[in-house]
Amino acid sequence: MEDAPYEILSPHACHLGEGPAYEGATDTAWWFDILEKTMFEAKVASRVVKKHLLPTMASEVAAIDEERQLVATADGLYVRERASGRLELLRKLEEDNDVTRSNDGRVHPCGALWIGTMGRNAETSAGSIYWFFRGELRKLWGNITIPNAIAFSPKGDVGYFVDTREGLLKRVTLDPASGLPTGEPTTLYDHRREDGGMDGAVVDAEGLIWNARWGAGCLDVYTPEGERVRTVRVPASRPTCPIFVGPAFDRLLVTTASEGMDEDAKAADPLHGQTFIFNVKARGLAEPRVKPFAS
Repeated sequence: MEDAPYEILSPHACHLGEGPAYEGATDTAWWFDILEKTMFEAKVASRVVKKHLLPTMASEVAAIDEERQLVATADGLYVRERASGRLELLRKLEEDNDVTRSNDGRVHPCGALWIGTMGRNAETSAGSIYWFFRGELRKLWGNITIPNAIAFSPKGDVGYFVDTREGLLKRVTLDPASGLPTGEPTTLYDHRREDGGMDGAVVDAEGLIWNARWGAGCLDVYTPEGERVRTVRVPASRPTCPIFVGPAFDRLLVTTASEGMDEDAKAADPLHGQTFIFNVKARGLAEPRVKPFAS
C-alpha cells in the first residue's frame, strides 16, 4: 500500500458519493450523493462547490453539449438543462420494475453510455447493464447484483465491469465504433478472497485500470492483462469511484461513502463520505460526450 499526496475537494460527508465526471473545458467536476438525491458541481482549481437537489436518486452524468447533460436516475435517462437544472425524461429505464435504480456507468469513446442498474436494497441478481446510443437502448447483461467498474480502454476496443457481490472483474472485446460487445466476457481478475469489494473504475491514458476498493480504503491499479501493479491508500474506508481531473488530467478525484456505517464506525473513519483529489503520478483522458439522440 502506497501513500499519495491528496487534498479534500469537498468536506461534505456523502451518504453514498458516486458517479464522478469531469469537463476539462470548464474545469468542472460533477458527482452525486445517490441516497440523498443530490448532485454536486465543483470548480476544481478554485474548490468552489455547489449542490443541486434532485427529485429522485441519480448516479451518472455526462455532457451532451455546452447547454445540456444526460443524467441517469432511478427511473430513467433525463436531459438536464445546465442553466435552469430542469430535467426532461428522454428514456425510461426498467419502467416496469420499481425495485431497481441506476448505479455505475460510463461513456464509451464513441459516445455510447453503458449504465448499470441494481436493487435499491442490493437484491440478489436484480440488476443489469445497458447500452444506450443515439436513442437506442439494449440490455447487455442481466442477473447482476451490484454493477460497477464500468470502464473502457483508450481505443474503445475493450470494456470492463464487475458485479461487486461476485468479485470478478470482467473483460469483454468491443466494436470501437458502437461500444457493443463482440465477444463474451471473461474474467480478468479474481478478487473473491481479498478484503473489500471492487467498486467504480476509470482507465488512464496508458490503459491501466484504476479501481476503488469499497471497505478497504484504497485504489487498486490493474494492467489490461489483469496484473495488480499499485495500491494507493484513500483516507476514508469506503471509496466508490475515481475520475481524472485537471487541465492535464493528471490528478485523480475520488468519491467516498458512509452507507452502512454506524456512529462508532463513522467516528473511527472521520473523513467518511468526503471527496478527494490525489496526485498519483498518472495521466487520464478526457471523458467523451454522450450521443443520446438519433442522427
